[in-house]
Amino acid sequence: MAARATLLLQEKLEMPDGAIVEIVVWRLSRPSPDQPHGFKYRLYFGRGGKCLVRYDNEAGKGDHRHVGGKEQPYHFVSVRRLREDFWKDVMRLGGYDA
Repeated sequence: MAARATLLLQEKLEMPDGAIVEIVVWRLSRPSPDQPHGFKYRLYFGRGGKCLVRYDNEAGKGDHRHVGGKEQPYHFVSVRRLREDFWKDVMRLGGYDA
């Protein structure tokens, strides 16, 4: 039986250059093998229909991020840290920190 989830965060922003940022985080009623920390999430940053960075923990893959077309493991610490790490990538990959 799948764990129930409660929506914790849902944000969608359009950056001044037209890029899109979407952050969705659910709190599970109980941890699962794929989400032992008890959260399910999807954080996306893209421009012109192209994904520049995505963090997620889809079933069967666990915590990971997609950067530059490559999938990399991600060590989940907390929702706060997840958002901080994601925004650092958005700023760097979006060219906003120059």
